[in-house]
Amino acid sequence: MSQKNLEAKSSARERLQAQREKEKARARRGRQAIVAGSVVAVLAVAGGVAVWASAMGGDDTTDAKMAVPKAVADGDKPAVTVGAVNAPSTLTVWEDFRCPACQQFETGFRSVIHELEDSGRMKTEYHLATIIDGNMGGKGSLNAANAALCAQDTGKFRDFHDVLYSNQPPEPQDKFADKKHLIQLAGKVKGLVTDNFTRCVNEGTYDGFVQKSNSAFATSGYRGTPTVLLDGKDLAKAKGGRFTPADLKKAVQGTGKGKKSGTGSAPAS
Repeated sequence: MSQKNLEAKSSARERLQAQREKEKARARRGRQAIVAGSVVAVLAVAGGVAVWASAMGGDDTTDAKMAVPKAVADGDKPAVTVGAVNAPSTLTVWEDFRCPACQQFETGFRSVIHELEDSGRMKTEYHLATIIDGNMGGKGSLNAANAALCAQDTGKFRDFHDVLYSNQPPEPQDKFADKKHLIQLAGKVKGLVTDNFTRCVNEGTYDGFVQKSNSAFATSGYRGTPTVLLDGKDLAKAKGGRFTPADLKKAVQGTGKGKKSGTGSAPAS
């Protein structure tokens, strides 16, 4: 075969390989864009703008004998409550530990949320979802949520919740699927890593609870994470979607004006 023919064949192989790579990239983008009704809303976050956009995964089934963490709401919409149970305002958060927009929200609003929780002016109800697992494959959303619920058993949900978001890997890198990695991260929370916690993480004790929560999200009518509601009002629709931490503080103070701060905190940290 002549040199010219060899070069032509090589060039054809390269073009074919390039085309295949383009098709793979297009398929990946397609999987990430699949939503049961897409949502794109903006939220001003600590000087930046977070895009709330994610996709819903498949339906999950729940074991009728599922284990339930301590001091959580196990109803149609399972939730972990952080803050005073009788606080005058309630922040409802649907989120996924693998979701980058959730990380942006948590990073931008964390200090104000903690301040309002600790003062008894607001409680936060966290509903955990696994839509990134459904979109991109893997088990990081599920395993991280289970680990956070294991932390709830010792009243350290909030602390570990914050550690997970502070150490969230890039979305395609499913590091939270590695239970050893989750336990290493738990070492950042004083007193959290015990034999019981480690066993809970490794055995996926609360996987069923997480799956039930995700199923509740799938039928909730909400289309993306984070979905954040203040006293039932969707903050993605407030102020044109540009709702800041300062706005949250002002709204809670306004709602609770003249009302006593809550007491009787749920286990948080």
